[in-house]
Amino acid sequence: MSMIKKDAGLPIRSEYIAWAEFLELTGVLPERLQELMEMGWIAPRRLGSDSYLFRGPDIYRVRKLERICGDFELPVVGGTIIVDLLERIDALERTVRELNRLAEIK
Repeated sequence: MSMIKKDAGLPIRSEYIAWAEFLELTGVLPERLQELMEMGWIAPRRLGSDSYLFRGPDIYRVRKLERICGDFELPVVGGTIIVDLLERIDALERTVRELNRLAEIK
């Protein structure tokens, strides 16, 4: 049993991040974020007409995109392709490690 009394007035912790906080955490300009959304590269949940909620992993993706575009002077489309490919490579490497682990067990 917890000794900490829960306050019913506190908001429930969410895995989603509001527009303004997302901009602050990523350092991306609103125009860039809007462009990424129009491309379908970032797909936030939509609440109402102008409210969006983003997921935590989107912060990492956008930061990586901004870093790659800045470091290599790439347009946004080129950066999104690279980030997508890096994510696919990471997923494939995890799969290979898991398969190797399972092969060692047998």
